[in-house]
Amino acid sequence: MKRAFATGCAAAAMAAVMTVTAAGCAQKGRDAGHGGDGGSSGVPVGGDRPAPLTWQQELRVSDALQRLTSRCMKRQGFAYGEDRALSLRESMPVRYVQDDVAWARTYGYGGRIDAGQDRRRLHNPTAAYRQALSPARRAAFDAALDGDGSDVQVLSARLPGGSREVRKRLGGCTAEAEKALYGDPGAWFRASKTAGGLNALYTEDLLHDRQLTAAVAAWSRCMKKAGLSYADPQAARDATRANTARLGPSGAARAFAAERTTAVADATCARATSLRAVATARETHYVDRLPKRYGEALDAFRRLQRQAYDRAVHIVPQRA
Repeated sequence: MKRAFATGCAAAAMAAVMTVTAAGCAQKGRDAGHGGDGGSSGVPVGGDRPAPLTWQQELRVSDALQRLTSRCMKRQGFAYGEDRALSLRESMPVRYVQDDVAWARTYGYGGRIDAGQDRRRLHNPTAAYRQALSPARRAAFDAALDGDGSDVQVLSARLPGGSREVRKRLGGCTAEAEKALYGDPGAWFRASKTAGGLNALYTEDLLHDRQLTAAVAAWSRCMKKAGLSYADPQAARDATRANTARLGPSGAARAFAAERTTAVADATCARATSLRAVATARETHYVDRLPKRYGEALDAFRRLQRQAYDRAVHIVPQRA
């Protein structure tokens, strides 16, 4: 599971607040503490609606997918590495609302963690292993991983609003791993794409929600008292990234010190203004107003998530 760091325009930034619909489906969210991967802290909506997985549980599902894929590839005669370089604590995704002060004191916004992950991706051992294979073996590796045509299934899903259809080719060990966790990869693909796209249906309303904008304004005033002037949390993070880029490698220590200072103030003010609680409550309000078919799709998504997690606990241990 790649650590999520919200970027881009204001709408995309505010969309990263989302905790109710698909916590981590599109971008993994940080909606729980650092403890074990027990029950979700997400707010159930629609009465008896299943709660979303915590980010720890999502990470374990992701690790299980890697383990299953690796086992399958080994049976086919190939090596396939698993990426578990980060500890559980380091893996916590950073979202728009960041209110874990202790984490911020240690990691800032996770800039150094992300940089380390980027370096590991550049020197991915599985990619290097594949590249060192002969052309024939490389083709066999690709066929084993993603299918060779005869066993490839084309999955499709229509995004919420009905404006666009997305597709995915699935075969080989990748398909075997998904089937082992989700049962029906097609049902999972449709459910995950629907759930992941639901926030597009209400992001504009949430952006202009009076209660949420009031909480963000309160956060901004709190930051100003700490000597930092930012309109919203995304602006604070954009500024730290720009500062890190400007200072470059020679100024990395100064950049990280500034990142931690801003991140601690951000988290402290998020707690002081109850920004997470307000954002979650207002999102719940808009999710509850979605057409019934989307509520049913969200329920299906969460049931499949839970099914995958229940299987994952028998495949991989939780990260330390």
